[in-house]
Amino acid sequence: MGDLFNLVVDLDERFALSPEAVLGLRNSIPGVDVVAPLDAGGTTLAWIDDEFGGAWSSEARAGTNAVAFRDGNPVGFATFDAKDLRFRWLRGLARERDVGIFGPFGVAPPERGSGLGAVLLRLALIGLRERGYARALIAAVGDAGLVRYYADAVGARVAERFERTALAAPRPRTLILASGSGSNFQAVLDAARSGRLPIDVIGLVTNNPGALAIERARMADVASIAVLPWHRKEEPRSAYDARLLEAVSAMQPDLVLLLGWMHLLDEPFVRTFPNLINVHPAFLPLDPTSDVVALPDGSTVPAFRGPRAVRDALAANGAWVGATVHVVTPATDRGPVLARKPLRVRDGEDEAAVMERLHPVEYQLVAAGIMRWLYERA
Repeated sequence: MGDLFNLVVDLDERFALSPEAVLGLRNSIPGVDVVAPLDAGGTTLAWIDDEFGGAWSSEARAGTNAVAFRDGNPVGFATFDAKDLRFRWLRGLARERDVGIFGPFGVAPPERGSGLGAVLLRLALIGLRERGYARALIAAVGDAGLVRYYADAVGARVAERFERTALAAPRPRTLILASGSGSNFQAVLDAARSGRLPIDVIGLVTNNPGALAIERARMADVASIAVLPWHRKEEPRSAYDARLLEAVSAMQPDLVLLLGWMHLLDEPFVRTFPNLINVHPAFLPLDPTSDVVALPDGSTVPAFRGPRAVRDALAANGAWVGATVHVVTPATDRGPVLARKPLRVRDGEDEAAVMERLHPVEYQLVAAGIMRWLYERA
């Protein structure tokens, strides 16, 4: 999986600019307005997810940002001084009091090569120096070209080196709960067995005897398959939930993934398995208390929670759908977001067509969410 590098930059006099010089730097790219410092709003955070894969907006929300706009639309950003991040690569040098965190950082493809990236980088480092930091930590750089870029641009040097596999270790015993076709189950299983996801899939639990996920698990020789249907007229809800909890507990998972699982888990289950991750077919807000979510085009829509999110979005004539991977809590679809991405609805699309395009987005986000969970473990 390769190495990750933490780079350090001395925040010396190069980053002690006068207000006039800072203003000149902000206005140095024709047609682009750079705002710094800025607490990124929902539209910018949604744009970050849409443009850069879905795993950065929560980090940008945790910090201050330099954000570039062209014609009122975001085209680049750099986050600095993010607080309360739990990644394993931030447990060394990053904890020293004179070190401020830089990143994430991204520029839209049409703006690359314009010099905008260098402007945003410098403004973020200036912001860290103004807050009293003596050094900046550019965290988790995984590309040799980027290491050279930061070295050339701001004199960054390698301070810490991490092996990705070690950061993600130990491999968690992972149980998957699925109720339908199991395409997300198959994607996770394939990624795990190819080494792209450092997890061990130990079993499948389904509440649907006709689920295609069962055949997928059998074809892949998954060790444990439990089919636990709930016959509502014959068994109280509490009895079924206790039976489900017992079956899952017997498999002793470290991580439980809900991938198309169509049964609301009760609070004892959620309390027993705090390492519980769900993929939900809607673009959910980062604030779990909010019932609306901002989108990249500046519009807002309801946060479509519940089992029919795509259908509900289309019924409301929504222009966007999406997917979110989040930690499960007793409050339905309101757990901390690990990754999310919006998807624009095309003219004339029905639910089936939207879901066909949404599934590959889900596969990407599930993998990203699992990796984030692995990197954030205590």
